Amino acid sequence: MGLKLLHLNLHGLIRSHDLELGRDSDTGGQTLYVLELVKGLAARPEVEKVELITRLIVDRKVSSDYSNPVEKISSCAEIIRLPFGPKRYIRKELLWPYLDDLADQIVQRLQKENNLPDWIHAHYADAGYVGALVSRRLGLPLVFTGHSLGREKLRRLLAAGIDHDQIEQTYSISKRIDAEELALSHANLLITSTKQESNEQYARYGRFSLENIEVIPPGVDLNRFYSIDPSNLNEEENELNKVFKPFLRDLNRPPLLAISRAVRRKNIPALIETYGRSSILQQRHNLILILGCREDSRQLDKQQREVFQQVFELVDKYNLYGKVAYPKQHRRDQIPSIYRWAANKKGLFVNPALTEPFGLTLLEAAACGLPMVTTDDGGPRDIISRCENGLLVDVTDLEAFRDGLETAGSNSSLWKTWSNNGVEAVSRHFSWDAHVCNYIALMQKRLQFLAPRHWTFGKIRQSSPIGQKLIFIDLDNYLEQKNCLSILRNKFKDHSFNHDIKLGVLTGRSIKAARYRYAEIKLPKPAVWICQAGTEIYYADENKSDIFWQDSITVDWNRKGVEKVLFDLKDYLELQSTENQGLYKVSYLLKEPSDAILPLVRKRLSHSGLAASPHLKCHWYLDIVPLRASRAEAIRFLTLRWGLSLENVLVVASQQGDAELIRGLTTSIIPFDHDSTLDGLRSQQRVFFSDDQDGVLAGLKHFRFFKSH
Repeated sequence: MGLKLLHLNLHGLIRSHDLELGRDSDTGGQTLYVLELVKGLAARPEVEKVELITRLIVDRKVSSDYSNPVEKISSCAEIIRLPFGPKRYIRKELLWPYLDDLADQIVQRLQKENNLPDWIHAHYADAGYVGALVSRRLGLPLVFTGHSLGREKLRRLLAAGIDHDQIEQTYSISKRIDAEELALSHANLLITSTKQESNEQYARYGRFSLENIEVIPPGVDLNRFYSIDPSNLNEEENELNKVFKPFLRDLNRPPLLAISRAVRRKNIPALIETYGRSSILQQRHNLILILGCREDSRQLDKQQREVFQQVFELVDKYNLYGKVAYPKQHRRDQIPSIYRWAANKKGLFVNPALTEPFGLTLLEAAACGLPMVTTDDGGPRDIISRCENGLLVDVTDLEAFRDGLETAGSNSSLWKTWSNNGVEAVSRHFSWDAHVCNYIALMQKRLQFLAPRHWTFGKIRQSSPIGQKLIFIDLDNYLEQKNCLSILRNKFKDHSFNHDIKLGVLTGRSIKAARYRYAEIKLPKPAVWICQAGTEIYYADENKSDIFWQDSITVDWNRKGVEKVLFDLKDYLELQSTENQGLYKVSYLLKEPSDAILPLVRKRLSHSGLAASPHLKCHWYLDIVPLRASRAEAIRFLTLRWGLSLENVLVVASQQGDAELIRGLTTSIIPFDHDSTLDGLRSQQRVFFSDDQDGVLAGLKHFRFFKSH
């Protein structure tokens, strides 16, 4: 049997043909890289099947291709589109509330097929988050490629003078960084394109391990990107002359060519500013800007509109009409021709990005014989060191940027050397064949000894102790309300004949304390207890916790490390008494409720590299538990271990801190007197917000949970 591989790339605008590169900030080089990697892997004899999971989109504003649930790429590769979040297309920063739904769907899909992939490869932070959840639940190896990183983006945006609150509002940067930390803590292997990424960018993350990283530069499709003799360019040149002629007075000037998305990070306005300030550059060169396709700039997203507005204003400010081209439309198949057209005119490729994780366009340009002047940040350093086909410049220093461009365009002999160097080096170092061969060899070397957990899919087949339907109630909060107890007592009394429906208890207490408190309530005995804030699972009257759950959550747990790193927060936190502590739980009491404490503690833990996560309950109670443990994860462990569908799990949630129980495919009831922090979850699909005193009863009726099979 060959390798079975699963890739995650979530934003949705990806298909097997005619990629809409540059459509918006989510359709850049990552999209092309992922598709080419999947195609390259599918062509290898070692590979039996490759699946690429992305989001299913039903939206008249985008192609109907993105609403096709399954799309064949080749005989053994396909795109699988799963619905999560709104049906319409939305930018990736708005997808965070819906990622738990996708993780649940992927786990259920793999569980039903009972045909696990050899590894999961997650691309970008959102897929890293989903991949981490799927990996921990099924015990599958996880490979992570960030493509670009939140900490680096935050650093660059702050340096550019953008307000932190604005960055948070636009990019959900804290969620992204937390997701990257989670992905790094679960990843068995991290793939980067350059050493700079690992040494300077990933190294800023507390859960980054240098032992888990491999550098594999991406490849270039040399069937599309190649250099040809200028005499064979006539047809391509004539077509492109028609595209650029409306903008340019003199088509024969060597062009400065930039190809990128119209986003702030790509720093295109700085290139125009530099060109506008230099009479030498204006006399010597045209400026060609390929910034994606647009019908009407007013219909672009806010960031793109702002970038184009800057472009228009700078062209006007420096009176660059006749010298700058920024066509509204181009075809993807024209991109190689544009590089060759620029090379034929002895031009230069320019990448002015503030940060460039790799720079696939640099390789494409080099393969077509076009030398470059590029940002000295990130991947271009590695490319220039191997290709020796241009200059690195500090694009944040406009004088240095200008000097680099003027120098690079002043020596025809050096231009020819650079052109030849680029063509030869890309063929030798950066072909797709080399990339895919390195990729598979590394995967097999690093991941071959990893296997799914042996409890997965209920393979230990005693009769299930948790029934076919399960209702979870919170012993610490919800069951304190007396009117709710009578409703539940009566409901279970009426349905005592139905042994398929069981009760589960959620609590932060020990099993001993939980049973003592529960005995006062006079409800049916629970089938399962999730105790100590999700770190222990007990069945019925058993006194020993589930050893498989313990084994799966205790990876790298360091209780003393947690207490040490939070010790100097004693002005805000105090340790709870010994009886409220657990073997895998450190419990604190806040001295004053504060929204700032959770992100502060999370930051402390991640910066210290501790595999632990904080959970704040009822605004006062802070529990630190192993990274892989939580009440929500314990529920998913139970469904996997005993073969129970998540849709048949109902959770009653009411307090601050219960959001984790509501996300995903479980069913939730939220009583009318719930904590206001849960109101933001009304967009979740399987949640019932009650408006009356009998909230639980109304919810049970709404979901027809007691309906006989």
